[in-house]
Amino acid sequence: QVQLVESGGGLVQPGGSLRLSCAASGFSFSSYIMSWYRQAPGKERELVVSVTSGGGIVNYADSMKGRFTISRDNTNNRLYLQMNSLKVEDTAVYYCSTRIGGYAYWGQGTQVTVSS
Repeated sequence: QVQLVESGGGLVQPGGSLRLSCAASGFSFSSYIMSWYRQAPGKERELVVSVTSGGGIVNYADSMKGRFTISRDNTNNRLYLQMNSLKVEDTAVYYCSTRIGGYAYWGQGTQVTVSS
């Protein structure tokens, strides 16, 4: 079955960096668009960025352009999100996601907390 497992979250000071990772299994990873979403406390889940099967970037949310970089390793079935210049407002649970046959799959999420 489809499994998405995120890791790499944690507590970081403003201006710091984190690299999130998502290990995918149970489907043909290289064939699908992959995305990162995030959900801050009391807010709706929002799209951060997506990447096509070939590595093309679909979109970045405006607030994250220039600071976040998505990448994928189709050999090892991994998705990454490099986050630089982190801000307090980036605090959220970050989710890896894909859509297969019209159904959205999600990981369990990894908590990112930006605080001094």
